[in-house]
Amino acid sequence: MSPTRSLAGADEIHTYLVEQLNSALRRPGMFSQRDAAPRMLVDHLLFVERQPEVWDEEQRSWASRGAGSSTGLGGMFEELMPGGYDQNCVASVYAEFAHRRGWLRPDRLLPADEHHALRARVRPWAQTDRSWADVLSEFGPPSILCGGTCPLYSKTLGYLGEDPEEPMVFFHLWNGSTTAAGSTWHELDEPVLLAVRFADTPFDEAFTLTPEGKRRRPSQVRSPAE
Repeated sequence: MSPTRSLAGADEIHTYLVEQLNSALRRPGMFSQRDAAPRMLVDHLLFVERQPEVWDEEQRSWASRGAGSSTGLGGMFEELMPGGYDQNCVASVYAEFAHRRGWLRPDRLLPADEHHALRARVRPWAQTDRSWADVLSEFGPPSILCGGTCPLYSKTLGYLGEDPEEPMVFFHLWNGSTTAAGSTWHELDEPVLLAVRFADTPFDEAFTLTPEGKRRRPSQVRSPAE
């Protein structure tokens, strides 16, 4: 005779999945290759919330913004970033979706005026080469860090304001930490800023590349907003 088991309730399951999704967004490399883990967790959360159709809507939105090929978000970032696919970059797009769904648990919320000021000045600020330390010094700790704190590895920093309707601002930093053929492992002492991304617009318009980002982007890339 099998032992009696007490199963978790729907609310407990939902809370657990939200916690797991937030962990996967912060350390995507520890959970899976490419975006398998956040995709699975999103599927489960939408099932629990009885809104599975929302995922199809989100994918159509990504496609309309320029990530509609068979390679999806990963392929889009491969076109824009050096050294191949970066899981932290893709995790940042999932973080935007998680924020809109109310799932994201930010480490910090910027006051509305501070977040507005960040958005107003970040594109001209990114016209000069910057490092990870420069971003932290200028804008403080991020709301979410996609990637670990070790300076040897690439990472993406996301900044979120108190107003849930305002877009997240992401800083994509690179340190040659990729297994792509021909790349350099741990090239720099700390990651350098390649691009800033925000706004619900076509992806190639949402990016502002730094001078270093322009120098290092793949030669076949289409021109993003600069």
